[in-house]
Amino acid sequence: MNPTLPSIDQLQEMPLPPPPAYLPQTWGWAVLLALLLLGALAWGARRYWRWRRDAYRREALAQLARLQASDERIHALRALPELLKRVALSMPPAPHTSRGRRLAGEALATATRAFTGKPAPAGPRGVAGLRGADWQAFLQQHCPLPLPDDFSQQLALLAYAPQAQLQALSPAQQQQLFEQCRTWVEQHHVAA
Repeated sequence: MNPTLPSIDQLQEMPLPPPPAYLPQTWGWAVLLALLLLGALAWGARRYWRWRRDAYRREALAQLARLQASDERIHALRALPELLKRVALSMPPAPHTSRGRRLAGEALATATRAFTGKPAPAGPRGVAGLRGADWQAFLQQHCPLPLPDDFSQQLALLAYAPQAQLQALSPAQQQQLFEQCRTWVEQHHVAA
């Protein structure tokens, strides 16, 4: 062997490089991560706010399911108009961002009342007094799906008709009334 050539015995193991850092090397990645976390936090807060705002809707749907499963059909049918009115009263009001907007709304309501002789479409506080065509208009205005033209009349029939007239309703008509009420409770929209 040649003495100038190194032998395998002389080889030494090379040191390993340091492990890569888990943190980003540039500030841009940190900013992007912060923005993503902030966006996720805002999305989560908004979902939680909507979930809390829709508590009345979940309670109404649970009550509607209990009524539909009830053995006392006449009592359940009589409770439908009250349930819809309670849902309408529980709807969150449209936010008023300034006193001027509220005053403008009051002036519009006064002008509407003077011009037509009828009250302006009511907010949640005025819903309790709605009946007939005004109640039908309110229900239709807040539901994206079409409701029957005589829906408010059907609700009035359920509330005030004699028991014999309610017993004369076929099971299909009863089921249709429950489904229409469920549709309105599920689909009605509130002012954002």
